[in-house]
This record gives sequence, C-alpha cells and structure tokens, in this order.
Amino acid sequence: MASKDQKQGGGFFSSIASTLSNIGSAMHKSVNGLLGYEGLEVINPEGGKEDAEEEAQKGRWKQEERDSYWKMMHKYIGSDVTSMVTLPVLIFEPMTMLQKMAELMEYSHLLDQADECEDPYMRLVYASSWAISVYYAYQRTWKPFNPILGETYEMANHGGVTFIAEQVSHHPPMSAGHAENEHFTYDVTSKLKTKFLGNSLDIYPVGRAGRYEVDGYVYNSAEEPKILMTGKWNESMSYQPCDLEGEPLPGTELKEVWRVADVPENDKFQYTYFAHKINSFDTAPRKLLASDSRLRPDRYALEKGDLSKAGSEKSSLEERQRAEKRNREANGHQFTPRWFDITGEITPTPWDDLEVYQFNGKYTQHRAVADSSDNIDEVDVRSIEFNPWQYNDLTAK
Repeated sequence: MASKDQKQGGGFFSSIASTLSNIGSAMHKSVNGLLGYEGLEVINPEGGKEDAEEEAQKGRWKQEERDSYWKMMHKYIGSDVTSMVTLPVLIFEPMTMLQKMAELMEYSHLLDQADECEDPYMRLVYASSWAISVYYAYQRTWKPFNPILGETYEMANHGGVTFIAEQVSHHPPMSAGHAENEHFTYDVTSKLKTKFLGNSLDIYPVGRAGRYEVDGYVYNSAEEPKILMTGKWNESMSYQPCDLEGEPLPGTELKEVWRVADVPENDKFQYTYFAHKINSFDTAPRKLLASDSRLRPDRYALEKGDLSKAGSEKSSLEERQRAEKRNREANGHQFTPRWFDITGEITPTPWDDLEVYQFNGKYTQHRAVADSSDNIDEVDVRSIEFNPWQYNDLTAK
C-alpha cells in the first residue's frame, strides 16, 4: 500500500501484486524470548522490552533444561541454522514451514469479498487488508520445523479453500504453495534464510517487511488518493474515502474492514485458534497424503510436550533424509517435486534471489479422484506412518 508522501514505482497495484506474490517478514527474534534465559537482551517488534521480558520469564521449560540447551547453542553462533545437522527441539514450535504458509489463509474471506466487490477501489481495500493480515501469523518467537524434502501439507474445510504446499528443495530450504477456491487463486514460493547470532536469531523469510502501524492510500490511475487506510497489523485495519489531499471526505466515517480474531489465553506456543486447526485433522482432506506435516512424529511429540521423543524423532528423520540424499547422488538421480514445477523465473529480493515454482495442476486431479471415490477405507489418519521419502528401500538402485 503506497503512502501519500512516498509512492513506489508502479503505484499501488504493483506494490500489492508484489506483496501477494512474496508474503513474508523480516523478524528479529531474541533468544531470551525463545529460551526464557536470563541476562540476554529481549527485542520485540515495537522496540520495547516490557512485554517480551514478561513472556521470557514465563518460559515453557524447566530452568535446568534452558541452561543445558543454552550451553549447546553456543557452538552455533554465527552459523546459518538452515544448513546445520540438527538444532534442539527446545526452540521449535510444533508446526512446519509448510503449515506456516497455510496460516496465510486465515482471513481468506477478505479475498472472497474482493472478488465479489464491484467497486475497484474497495477491491484493493479488501485485498490489501488480507495482505496486511498475514503478518500477524509471523510474529511468534518459536522456529517452525524445516520440512523434509518431499513433505507436504494439505488443508480443506476452511472457507472452501483447497491448499497444498510441498517442500521442493532442501538446500536451500524452499517451499511452494497453492490455494484456491471459487473466488481466487494464490501461489507462493518461500525461501528461508536464518542466522544465529548468540543473543538473537535473525529469520528472513523472503518477502516484504512490515511494522505494527500501517497507513496508506488507495490511488486511482492518475495517482490521486481515493481511500485512506490506517490501522495496526496486529489489531485491525480501517478505511475512509478521502479528497485529493488525502484528507477524509466530509460526511464520511472510518469503517473497520478487518480485525484480528480472538486468541486463546496463555497459549504456550502463542497459537491462534486457526493455528491449532492447522495442526488438527479437522482441516485434513479425505485420503490424506502420507507425506503430510501433521503426521511427523517429532512435531506430534513436541505438541504433546515430550521433548525427549521429539528430539530423537527429529534426529531420525534428518538421518533418513541424509541417507536419501546419499542414495540419490550415488545413483545419479534428481529429486522432482510432485505437485509443483520450477519455472526458471528468478525474482530478486532484498535478501536473495528467489527461484519461482508453479502449481502443475496434478494435485487438483488427485484430489478430484480421492473426493469422488466411493471406496474410501475407514483408516484412522493418526495411524498413517509419515512417508515423504523418494525411496521405500534405501538400497534401491
């Protein structure tokens, strides 16, 4: 959304198109907030320390566990954590980056409203409000699990949206996602870069950054302001018609277009109700793929609070992934994503070049067959073994 005083080249439409293509945020995460460890600086998005210090003092683990893991983390200072062999589960939330991508759909009804609206300026109000709303999902201090190569996440039963995401690259970690319903189609490629600095963890999902405060205008083709928008991405957004000077029109009032939904109190992972739905099987489609993030044994163990099991399961999955890589290299094989194709398009970003993947349509065909089948076995999805693997037998040639 362009501001009155400083509009970017291409105007609002170019800006919002870029935002919709590369949603993300550059967030500064303190290790104090992650570990609840005393004596380290705590940083929150507004620059103050009060709320973050209070959160850090709560902690979700025992003091001796924090002490032990802090000693372990010393050796990681200055490293790119996406390339490490392993990280302690203490700093993780029970969700993968694929599920994090699905969180962008929480307020997808705004895109539905944009499609149904005949006023072109109000369409942009709804679309930009949705683009702003996604930042709320990126403020949590826990690190999501890096997906295993070939891992997927499917979501249904939410506003008629069909969502599929797949881990398409391991080094660098890259995920591709596709969402659609009768009103919109949304595609995203995510490339994560992280670096541990000892007293903070910098996380850089490739995309556009934002702060709590949001102020701007919807412009017409002559670059004249038509609607002013104001709010905070962690609270609400409102709009009001304005004159050519950007001042509210007489006889009009500020109207709210979006507000953050109520959240659970004292949630140990700072989850929203929608984040809990993403982890549940209530949003799973019929015949869930065995490669789905919900089925990861490390993620599930962490969700249940079993750190020991979560750590051992995470190590086991990572070792299996390394074995798969060795087998691919030994046999001269390449990994090919199932639901997305690489386009050859490169999008420059402030942090790195982004290789763009596109939805190939095969998942739509797969889902149509699964949903129309009359011979669906009544299988407890919780009993399905997590299986994103390229090789069933690691000795396969």
